[in-house]
Amino acid sequence: MLPSHLRQIAERFALEGEYLSAHPYGEGHINDTLRVVTTGGQYVLQRISTAVFPHPEQVMENIENVIHFLTQSILARGGDPLRETLTLVPLKTGGTFFIDENGDAWRVYLFVKDTISYNLPENPEVFRAAAQAFGAFQLSLSDYPAQTLYETIPHFHDTPERVRQLEDAVARDVIGRAAGVQDEIAFVRHREPFTHILVDQLQRGKLPLRVTHNDTKLNNVLMDKNTRQGICVIDLDTVMPGLCAYDFGDAIRFGANTALEDEKDLSRVTLSLSMFAAYAEGYLEKAAHILNDAEIDSLALGSKMMTLECGMRFLADYINGDTYFHTAYPEHNLVRARNQFRLVEHMEAHMDEMIDICRSAAAKARAQDPRS
Repeated sequence: MLPSHLRQIAERFALEGEYLSAHPYGEGHINDTLRVVTTGGQYVLQRISTAVFPHPEQVMENIENVIHFLTQSILARGGDPLRETLTLVPLKTGGTFFIDENGDAWRVYLFVKDTISYNLPENPEVFRAAAQAFGAFQLSLSDYPAQTLYETIPHFHDTPERVRQLEDAVARDVIGRAAGVQDEIAFVRHREPFTHILVDQLQRGKLPLRVTHNDTKLNNVLMDKNTRQGICVIDLDTVMPGLCAYDFGDAIRFGANTALEDEKDLSRVTLSLSMFAAYAEGYLEKAAHILNDAEIDSLALGSKMMTLECGMRFLADYINGDTYFHTAYPEHNLVRARNQFRLVEHMEAHMDEMIDICRSAAAKARAQDPRS
């Protein structure tokens, strides 16, 4: 529930002009977001979820440092940082966030005007534009020392750890659901060796640690309302050290599924290779020359990994009694898990094609990029 004194909260920040209004904005499920209007402009006011992010000071330090780095990169190539990255509005007393008497953390960004966002990829062109934005994000941060970032959600994409969490849920079986999902549990156990591939390659130095966004939904890219080109990556709360395969794979998991993630009719769940190709081409157009060959091949593997991981999380939450994800009916998380597992099967059937698509897109991008 939002507090009644929103005006007092907003006015603690260095806003231009007089406060006029504040209304809920966007469709985020973690933070509370409002669009604030003053006589001098528009802003985005957010309450950071301390349930998900118990250390908002670490979240904000990551964001401040990444925005500063992005701003310098954008300026160096003659871009406009006010449109191409987020801009934090400081408090009148200094700093970029404060914690109120209820323990809630608040911050304000400038509103990026003349932009739109999409919840679903309406066509390959929209998906490609989002991929270009996330590829450019990776490119701009390629020299950032990723190891200096806080891990604001520990083990977020540690897939072997997600298996352990599922096995723990099965062992505890707090509401007696495990017996009814033995096929789904067996599905994960059969693929447990696969879950180690990317983390093992990271440990061996085959895959480098990079700055990753970790929430590459389509609506986390603002697109110019006239050109429909992606111009600004938003929602930086989950920016952490990770692998480029995580960001790429999570986008594919959602955007290249021919059905919504809670579709009950599994015959409708397939991998769209045309959407996969559009995203791969857009992403690698921007990022190919900074990624090594192992990273290029990891993108297809990451697609399967993120889909399997998400399915495991849905299944564990179902067994645990639906304590994490919001659900609309008792079997909602189980439907989601089955949906993801069916998509995993389709990816397995097309893995060679997915790898070839990424290799071809990377080769084309490198051939056209003089820095390669």
